[in-house]
Amino acid sequence: MKNSSLTFGVLLLLLGGVWMGQGLGYVKGSFMTGERFWFWVGLGCAVVGVGLLVVARRPTN
Repeated sequence: MKNSSLTFGVLLLLLGGVWMGQGLGYVKGSFMTGERFWFWVGLGCAVVGVGLLVVARRPTN
């Protein structure tokens, strides 16, 4: 469970970062470039990814 949370957290954080970059127009070459909707979707993914990383890093008792 811990390894899968860590893996999915990193993947969601990276994917969210790419989508935020596309939504803001920093990453070119996609239909998503410049669309604010993808910024918000990416932000949501990044927040969930950070949450999973926090859960994965929490010590177990």
